[in-house]
Amino acid sequence: MDRKIVFGVAAVLVVLVVGIMVFFPLQPEQVRQKAPNININSYTYSVSVDKPEIQLQATENEAATGEKTSSELTVYNDNLALVKDVRQIFLEKGLNLVKFKDISAMIDATSVLFMDLTHPNTYVLEQDYEYDLVSRSKILEKYLEKEIIVQVVEGDASKEYTGKLLSYNDGIVLDTNDGIITISSPSRISFPELPDGLLTKPTLVWKVWTEDAGSHETQTVYLTSGLSWRADYIMKLSTDDRQMDFSGWTTITNNSGTAYPDTKLKLVAGTVHRVEEGIVYKRLYDYAVESGAAAPQAFGEQPIFEYHLYTLDRKTNVNNNETKQISLLNTEGVPVTKEFVYDGATNGENVEVKMKFRNAESEGIGMPLPKGIVRVYKEDNDGQLQFLGEDSIDHTPKDEEVEIAVGNAFDVKGERTQTEYSEISKGITRQSYKIILKNHKAEAVKVVVKENIGQSAKVLTSSDAFEQKSASEIEFNVDVPANGEKTITYTFESRYFYY
Repeated sequence: MDRKIVFGVAAVLVVLVVGIMVFFPLQPEQVRQKAPNININSYTYSVSVDKPEIQLQATENEAATGEKTSSELTVYNDNLALVKDVRQIFLEKGLNLVKFKDISAMIDATSVLFMDLTHPNTYVLEQDYEYDLVSRSKILEKYLEKEIIVQVVEGDASKEYTGKLLSYNDGIVLDTNDGIITISSPSRISFPELPDGLLTKPTLVWKVWTEDAGSHETQTVYLTSGLSWRADYIMKLSTDDRQMDFSGWTTITNNSGTAYPDTKLKLVAGTVHRVEEGIVYKRLYDYAVESGAAAPQAFGEQPIFEYHLYTLDRKTNVNNNETKQISLLNTEGVPVTKEFVYDGATNGENVEVKMKFRNAESEGIGMPLPKGIVRVYKEDNDGQLQFLGEDSIDHTPKDEEVEIAVGNAFDVKGERTQTEYSEISKGITRQSYKIILKNHKAEAVKVVVKENIGQSAKVLTSSDAFEQKSASEIEFNVDVPANGEKTITYTFESRYFYY
């Protein structure tokens, strides 16, 4: 390019810059914003409306963290908990190095939230999650090319070798004064000291900045796996199977690697949606309790946003590697109904026995029931409880019906036979069925017969009245005499389409 052109363009640019500076001079405030580096107490930081961005090569004070003084634990159904850990931490003014130990071994380090309850102008500038825990292999790895002492049992005696560790993967290989030796089964290995960088417990390491020296009450909030809870219920039937005593228990399991002393315990009856990279709250299947509902024995209830928590009315200890049970509710004299149900297409000759009750305040319950397992018991003629069966229930709001499948009836059986199948015309079929119910009991029973006839079907004839339960299911409700039989017949047409 011609030099005259280059010089001409450069001259134009210089004129433009000078013009801008002349007509739009920087104000004092703008000058300060463009040069924010200020030296205060030997710390250099950039002005920020949020927190001082301290250069981390500044001198650090190692802070002393106290023991857990209290905590709050919110446990979800599916191996998830929210921990709120309150501790006293002594901080010097300026930059502090804080080693926060005795945390869950299964913590989600990306979920940690630190709050200074004493001095709000305290900030975590940097966080490391250190989980390189002490183990034999870890120590040996750190002692490669260093001297160790190895003892070996040889016959009835013990011999000691001292040398530089060369390898430990396939036995111990030592470089000793007598040459290189290999030891396949050492009885004892001695190390001068614990190597740097290894921990006995998982630790959060923070660089914390504060303007206020002294003791700080802090709260650390994080999510962790290793904790879960479920509900377990006991249904004790009366002699005539018309009433029950109904009780519920919460079972909390803690395998998170740490204990939660003097904790306020909350339980969420729901399932949170989680992704691989983290944990996201999507929806909780919880139900609020209106005033006047039957309250749990030990747990209170409160709505939060669109969710609902069960909160223990006292503090408790949740120890590591512990399964803890706490009473949820306890009621007596709740009306129940025993029902015989026959679904021949699914169960063959078996007739199911189900117990049904209404989760209503007028019936003696009327509170949200978290999902769990219901176990059914009844006293025999000797007054001893016998186990009858169990079933699971889903989260059940108040005023809904609960149905418990107990087992199959011994003295009531069914038989289902197809008596006709024909194609009336293209796309139309006709089917007929005969169902025989046999009752070997000394008293009459009512049996609910469920039949799935498919969609686009119409019943043409039927020996007994039925109820259309859905687009594809009909239901007969019939009496079967004592030591007798009951026969049901029906015919229906189905339409299907060719493509």
